[in-house]
Amino acid sequence: MDPTSVLLLCLLCFLLLLLLKQSYGKGTLPPGPTPLPIIGNILQLNINISKAVCNLAKIYGSIFTVYLGMRPVVVLHGYETVKEALIDRGEEFSGRGISPAIDKSHQGMGILFSNGEIWKQMRRFSLMTLRNFGMGKRSIEDRIQEEARCLVEALRQTKPSPCDPTFILSCAPSNVICSIIFKNRFEYDKCFLNIMEKFNENFKIVSSPWIQICNMFPIFTNIFPGSHNRYLKNKHELHDFVLEKVKEHQESLDINNPQDFIDCFLIQMEKEKHNQYSKFFIENLIITVRNFFVAGTETVSSTLRYGILLLLKHPEVTAKVQEEIDHVVGRHRSPCMQDRNSMPYTDAVVHEIQRYIDLLPTSLPHAVTQDIKFRGYLIPKGMTILTSLMSVLHDNKEFPNPDQFDPGHFLDESGNFKKSDYFMAFSAGKRVCAGESLARMELFLFLTTILQNFTLKSLVDPRDLDTTSVTQGLTSVLPFYKLCFVPV
Repeated sequence: MDPTSVLLLCLLCFLLLLLLKQSYGKGTLPPGPTPLPIIGNILQLNINISKAVCNLAKIYGSIFTVYLGMRPVVVLHGYETVKEALIDRGEEFSGRGISPAIDKSHQGMGILFSNGEIWKQMRRFSLMTLRNFGMGKRSIEDRIQEEARCLVEALRQTKPSPCDPTFILSCAPSNVICSIIFKNRFEYDKCFLNIMEKFNENFKIVSSPWIQICNMFPIFTNIFPGSHNRYLKNKHELHDFVLEKVKEHQESLDINNPQDFIDCFLIQMEKEKHNQYSKFFIENLIITVRNFFVAGTETVSSTLRYGILLLLKHPEVTAKVQEEIDHVVGRHRSPCMQDRNSMPYTDAVVHEIQRYIDLLPTSLPHAVTQDIKFRGYLIPKGMTILTSLMSVLHDNKEFPNPDQFDPGHFLDESGNFKKSDYFMAFSAGKRVCAGESLARMELFLFLTTILQNFTLKSLVDPRDLDTTSVTQGLTSVLPFYKLCFVPV
C-alpha cells in the first residue's frame, strides 16, 4: 500500500474514532443536530448563534445538544425550561461554562468567570461591599444624579452639532462604578477616553465570528494572529491600570475607615493573611475589580446608546416620555427614583429597550455543578449550558409582536406598569447580574435626565434609521450612528 493510501486510511480511522467518541460522549444528553467530525455543528450555528439556536429549537424542542467544535453544549430554550434550570434548580446550574478565548484572561478568578468556592466567596463579599457603599440605597442614587448632571454638561458642549454618543455615554455609568471601586470619578478627558475605547473595542471583539471560532477551537489562539490578541492586549492594559490603583490604595489604606471596594478587599486580605486557602489575594482583587469596572461600564452604556437610537427611531415614544417627565418632574429639579412610581410609561420604555435589544442573547455560559437528571436526560457535572434569553425576552405569547419595539409590552389596559416574569435582561437565578439594582437606577435616571434637558435630533429621517444589531454573538452590538442633542 502506497504512503498516500496509508495516510488517507489513518485519517479515516481518526475521523471514525472522533465520531464514536462524540456519540458515546452524548450518553443520555438531549438529542440535537448530528455533528461533523472536528467542526461539530458550526455549519448549523453559523455566525448568529442566538438566532440559529431559535431555529434549531423548532426542530429539537426546548432542550437539545449542539457541538461547538468537539465540545458538547446543552441548550435551554423557552421560558419554562430556562426558569426551571436557573431559578427552580439554581444551585445545580450555578456553574460558569467554558469560554476558552475569554477564560485565558481571567484564570478562574474574579466574579464573572470563576467557579466553586472562589466564585461563592467573591460574589458574597462583593454584594455585601456594594450594598455597604450604597447600591440600591439613596446614597448611590445621589451619586448617579450627580453624574447625570455632569453628563448633561458634557452633552451641552456638543453645541448641538452631530456627535457620536459612544464616549460620553460610556463615561457616565463608568464613573458611577468608579466611585464605588476607586473612591472617585474621572473627568471626561483623553485618558478616560482611552479606557472607554478599550472597553468598547473588547465588547465588539467578544461578539465577533473569530472569537466564536476561538471558543470552539482554543488551539487557534496559540497558532494564528487575530482579534483575540487585541482583546488580550486591552485586558493587560486594563490590568495594569487597576494594579496601579491598588498600589495607591495600599499606600493610603486606613483599616478603620475604608473608602471603597479596593480598601475593603485589602482589609479582608489582611484578616486572612495566615489562611493558606484564602481567596483574598492581589491577583483576585485585580480581576474582580476589572470585572466590575468593565461590566458596570459597558453593559449600561451599550443599553443607553441603543436606547437613544430606538428613541430616535420612534419619536412618538420619545414625545410621550418627555410629556410624562414634564408632568411628574418638571424642569427645575433632577429626576429621582421615587418619580418612577408615577411614570409608568417611562418605566415601560426602559424595560422595553432592554427587552428589545437583548444585550446578552444567550447570557454568559452556565455549567452544572454536579451530575443531574433534567427533563429526562442525564447531564454530567461540568457540562456547559447555553440559556437562550432571546427565547424568553422575545416570547410571542408574553410579548405580542416581539420583534417590534413597543412599550405597551409592559403596560396594562389602564396604562399602569405591568411586571413580567419573562423579563430576564439581567439573567436569573444564582448567576443573576450582581449589579442589577445599580443598573436599573442608572438606566432610569440617565435616560430621564437626558430627555428632560435635550431634544434628540436624528441626522436622517427616523424611518431610515437601522436598529438591527451589527453582530450577535455573545453580545448584541448596535450599529454606528450620530445625532444632535438640542437643549430644551
